[in-house]
Amino acid sequence: MTTPQDTTPGVPPTKERPEDIRAVPVRHPGRWVAIACIAVLAAMFLHAMITNSVLHWDVVGQVFTYPTVIQGMEKTLLLTLCAMVLGIVGGVLLAVMRLSRNPVLSGVSWLYIWVFRGTPVLVQLFFWNFMGAIFPKVGLGIPFGPTWVSWNYNDLVPLFMVCVLGLGLNEAAYFAEIVRAGILSVDEGQAEAAASLGLTHAQTLRRIVLPQAMRVIIPPAGNETISMLKTTSLVSAIAFEELTRAGQDIGARTLYIIPSLIAVSLWYLLFTSILSVGQFYIERHYGRGTNRALPATPWQKVKSNVLTLRLRSTGNTGGTIGGSL
Repeated sequence: MTTPQDTTPGVPPTKERPEDIRAVPVRHPGRWVAIACIAVLAAMFLHAMITNSVLHWDVVGQVFTYPTVIQGMEKTLLLTLCAMVLGIVGGVLLAVMRLSRNPVLSGVSWLYIWVFRGTPVLVQLFFWNFMGAIFPKVGLGIPFGPTWVSWNYNDLVPLFMVCVLGLGLNEAAYFAEIVRAGILSVDEGQAEAAASLGLTHAQTLRRIVLPQAMRVIIPPAGNETISMLKTTSLVSAIAFEELTRAGQDIGARTLYIIPSLIAVSLWYLLFTSILSVGQFYIERHYGRGTNRALPATPWQKVKSNVLTLRLRSTGNTGGTIGGSL
């Protein structure tokens, strides 16, 4: 269609501008049905948890802040830290040995990983705890010769050290495979380029390979740290007074077993949540330069959702399409 002013001789007729296309969001009735079902189930669960007199929430609050539970939580955190440090250091060394061209180093590393991954960690804790029955004395001296100085095994390796060794040495076997996978994910051309610049193998590993491998190492390493926090509960089997053992003692003494377990579980949930947040930001840090867009932080997600709700409330659900065509 043309207007009268568009019929001027020598001037090409102009087309009428099309109407703007308004985007209409697709309806998802199935989502609302699923949300309603989940909401009903969640409400039923909360009602059952709150109104159940067996749970004794007042006792849960008392146990949660009880001095022995607080001390048990502190020991659990310290044990997690020491075991993970031992596991990370040992895992890096084992991974480097596993990738070594020396068949002896590679074989020793493979044998270590095979043994410690192939036996339960609880069994290993028992072994370290009763190692004094096999080696009552630990000494220094000439191999197959006289001993200069010796110590009693139980004095040299107290119960806390037994727990650290049992958990840390087992973790080293798993962490070695994580580090090995991270190192193998780096292109071989990186090492070749570093060698052409005159860097040694150790310098290449420390400055070139490991920084790039961290992007692959960090996610499973974070999972292992969270798992270690919960695995420390196994040391209660050898009478170490950590968080789980403290809750068990209170439950056995007061007969409030379920409330004591709930209080202990809340402590674990609290610190695993903190570790999960830390893992997210560390992964985000090492993801720079590899992802076009970094994952949004929780605060950014909240602001985005609030903005979306505001746009929907004002009726601007998707803007218009074709206005600038």
